[in-house]
Amino acid sequence: MRFEMLLGYILLMYGSFSVALGGYVGINIGTDLSDLPSPEQVVAILRSHQITHIRLFDADNHLLSALSDTGIEVMVSVTNEEVLRIGQSPAAAASWINRNIVAFVPSTNITSIAVGSEVLSVIPNVAPVLVSAMQNLHKALVSSNLNNGVKISTPVSMDIIPKPFPPSTATFNATWNTTITELLTFLRRTNSFFMLNAYPYYGYVQSNGIFPIEYALFQPLSPVKQIVDPNTLFHYDSMFDAMVDAAYNSIAAFNGSVIPIVVTETGWPWAGGANERDATVDNAEKFNNNLIKRVMNDSGPPSQPTVPMNAYIYELFNEDKKPGPLSERSYGVYFSNGTSVYTFNLGTSGDATVNASGGFCVARKGADAGSLQDGLNWACGPGQANCSAIQSGQPCFMPDTLENHASFAYNDYYQRMRSVGATCDFSGTAVTTMVDPSYGSCIFTGSTNSSSGGLVPPAFGPEGPPGNISPRQLPEIWCLLLVTAVLLVL
Repeated sequence: MRFEMLLGYILLMYGSFSVALGGYVGINIGTDLSDLPSPEQVVAILRSHQITHIRLFDADNHLLSALSDTGIEVMVSVTNEEVLRIGQSPAAAASWINRNIVAFVPSTNITSIAVGSEVLSVIPNVAPVLVSAMQNLHKALVSSNLNNGVKISTPVSMDIIPKPFPPSTATFNATWNTTITELLTFLRRTNSFFMLNAYPYYGYVQSNGIFPIEYALFQPLSPVKQIVDPNTLFHYDSMFDAMVDAAYNSIAAFNGSVIPIVVTETGWPWAGGANERDATVDNAEKFNNNLIKRVMNDSGPPSQPTVPMNAYIYELFNEDKKPGPLSERSYGVYFSNGTSVYTFNLGTSGDATVNASGGFCVARKGADAGSLQDGLNWACGPGQANCSAIQSGQPCFMPDTLENHASFAYNDYYQRMRSVGATCDFSGTAVTTMVDPSYGSCIFTGSTNSSSGGLVPPAFGPEGPPGNISPRQLPEIWCLLLVTAVLLVL
């Protein structure tokens, strides 16, 4: 009993110190794509890019198993289709917890459960049992002694705040007063956090020119474009800050207390249709990289400057099977082979992995298939590239696509022959990139993860350590050690 009390207290203190230490940026992983990598490949991509926090839109058991011993913090989800049954049946909730949480912790670092996704907006008829579902799941966690280490909440959309600006007067849609009251009471009682989906992209597009695009992209505003709340005189440097503050003020209007907010979805599409001219690679690159810088400065929005803003970028891969406009299928920051859509770094090192000699040569996205095939044939033939790794059964064969194979062959030729004048062109089907395109056990020639003369398992392979300790984690560890030592003496 003494040990269980000690362990429970340590978990509680761990959660408290984690919040106090500062902000983090995670990423959402959707699976609605035609060439979804295997769970093992997904984990390899996460580890190669030093991604430490992820949110799943379900509780895929294969992926949860693959995440074992990686140290990656995982937010799993109860799907919208499951909410009603779990809200009506404590037994169903207990079964869900046993299958998807108890079966995997502590090896898989599951730290939170998102119950549904924008339930109030997407399936409002289920709203009456939403908090009941959360309560039933929490009771099941308590029964398994996991309630301190795993928090429960539900993501809500910004559209339940009808007038988010100015933030000081923002309130929730009165239609949901009963549900919001129940939700905030639950979050406060369980020491959990408020989950918010906030997209400045939509805020900017729907503003019809009222706000400058710099405001949506975290870029500096000129003196004549400053955004100021007329009631508090707070200056807002970004629409993201204003959205989070609108949620804080909406919460305060109910109970006056501060419940930490985690932004469970935010992002910017890199491609769009003819009427989506702001969905560009340049804007997506600016938004996500500036978001990371903003969150990692460990400060909150103007109304809560000491409360860090944690956020999950939407999303890891482009979900090409999703319905709707092109932009809906273009939020991914990585292609399914792990290469970046644009220069992007979510790792803790502060720098993307680059080739010290000047970059990598990969196939141009959208290049003509016939020209790609010609380029691949030439590289592996007269160009004398070593193409053994893209043969069936070899590390770089999957994904089995012309673009992936051409990228490997182009790069091998380029790395071997650049010193004698070779270029990365291949009749216009190739481009250079400073981001290492290696993924999983597929190591591209010239990668810092490879040794001279051959392919070796990358540093993020299964035999490596579960994760690196960043400097910002050291105070947390010392605090935990001190608490543990004191309790053992008592």
